Amino acid sequence: MSTNTAQPITVDLSGLNAKPPKFGPKARIAIPLGEHLVHAGLLSDGDLEAALVRHSSTHSQLGETLLEMGFVEEDTLLLFLGQQLGVPSVRLRSGIVDPNFVRLIPRSKAEAFSALALFCVRGRLTVAMAEPSNLRQLDELERITGLPIRPVLAMRSAIDRMLAHCYEENFAVDAITADLEEKSLEIHADAVDISLADVESLTDGSPIINLVNYIIVHAIRQKASDIHIEAGQHSSLVRYRVDGHLREVLRPRREFHPAMISRIKVLAKLDISEHRMPQDGRVHLTVDGREIDLRISTLPTILGEKIVMRVLDRKNITFYLDKLGMPEAALNRTKALLKRPHGLILTTGPTGSGKTTTLYSAVELIKSIKRNIVTVEDPVEYQLDLINQVQVSNTKSMKFSDALRSILRQDPDVIMVGEIRDAETAAISIQAALTGHLVLSTLHTNDSFSAVTRLLDMGIEPFKLSAALLGVIAQRLVRTVCPSCKTSYYPAPEQLDALQYRGDRRRQFVRGQGCRECFDTGFRGRTGIYEVFAMDRGVRELISSNASVDALRNYHAQQGNGCLLDEGIRLAEAGKTSLDEIIEVAYSD
Repeated sequence: MSTNTAQPITVDLSGLNAKPPKFGPKARIAIPLGEHLVHAGLLSDGDLEAALVRHSSTHSQLGETLLEMGFVEEDTLLLFLGQQLGVPSVRLRSGIVDPNFVRLIPRSKAEAFSALALFCVRGRLTVAMAEPSNLRQLDELERITGLPIRPVLAMRSAIDRMLAHCYEENFAVDAITADLEEKSLEIHADAVDISLADVESLTDGSPIINLVNYIIVHAIRQKASDIHIEAGQHSSLVRYRVDGHLREVLRPRREFHPAMISRIKVLAKLDISEHRMPQDGRVHLTVDGREIDLRISTLPTILGEKIVMRVLDRKNITFYLDKLGMPEAALNRTKALLKRPHGLILTTGPTGSGKTTTLYSAVELIKSIKRNIVTVEDPVEYQLDLINQVQVSNTKSMKFSDALRSILRQDPDVIMVGEIRDAETAAISIQAALTGHLVLSTLHTNDSFSAVTRLLDMGIEPFKLSAALLGVIAQRLVRTVCPSCKTSYYPAPEQLDALQYRGDRRRQFVRGQGCRECFDTGFRGRTGIYEVFAMDRGVRELISSNASVDALRNYHAQQGNGCLLDEGIRLAEAGKTSLDEIIEVAYSD
């Protein structure tokens, strides 16, 4: 069995100590447990005496007796025992057990040792044990599993109860959905137009429905932007994109895949009988009281259909320029561009860099009852008040260029074009900007200066571009260092040389070591870096003379303006991100 499967979806170790285990061949609690509890004020002398009387007539441990009699809470007892033994402690429940690893320990051996495999992180198997300081059992478990063991303390009775359930055939589905609270997910009535009985028949019972609900709910709780469900040779694969990076979270059994896909198609009102053509849909949900939209996309592959769900959570996104993290100078230049009555403003960057959020924020800033603002998008991600939003598709009858021609006859003041993808859309956008309209759009280029040459390559005449273009905003999203595991270090001189760092080379920078709060990535959350390239007389002369990207970049620097890399280094100096992240996201030769 593979040992590099990622962490399970939920690892709620609220009762887990941070101390690493320390063992010795004679590790024991020197003072009896009861006296320890009395001395700590957790147990009265009378309760201890009553527990000892009952304990003498049973073969269970004193701790189990105290729990049965209700004298001590399980969390309190576990924490206390863990501190005495020098090992972490955990209260067991189904949601903490990864079905992919539980059977690495044969059932007979698990029952003999009162040991339960929980999950595997970075090749190290965490095992709940009633005797976590038993070196003989630890050596035997490492031999059986072929993995280093990280023991954690759990109550023997809790382990025995879990063992019976974890080795059942249906545990793979039931275990991961066991901690899904009722009413945590509500599907709006208009999202599905068939009865619940039909859905259950289609997906062969409620476990699949629970599994899909679980995947959606926990993706939203982990602030994932996308959910990927794809078929593999031996199992399905579920991954979340969190902070721009994909992370494997679950491997359901291969036979569950068709039913999972069908369930999601039903929610999105897609054709469940169509398996050879891509489909797009949308689902409106309420998760934990929050309004959520899921944008569904299916794609046929040789192993089965893949589904990607884009999570659109209005609560986790802001449409205010002042809150996007722009430096004050860049923010002021952007607001100055938006005050212009006509012209073209572009945002550039790769997919997932926050261009659409910047555009929506710009529209929110300038919208007014006195202005007619129309957007052309594919698709419309968020609905905005006082804005006329048009959804188009290049695969259907109305394309961007078709919609733009119609919009120009609708007396618009401001036009937002979701993306300039072709020469025809570019030409119409430039023409609209030259005829008294303020046009906002996005373009896929590496930096703001490349947007000029990209439009020239599309066939836009230099004199038209220099007259129409107001400015270009290039942006990236960089991950911020996790505050729970942030540590300081001195970067290697080679790294500073690669960045052409001009600051104090003796200063410390920060990076994340990785912890359970950030799923061992060292990062939690993201922020933006921006490069605002505003047009002036000098830039317009350069554009009219077909100047190169380097010439535009040099002119921008000569005016005292920073580039994306400069902004990234500024964030690293402020201790918000790491130099490695800046090199990965913003570095270019």
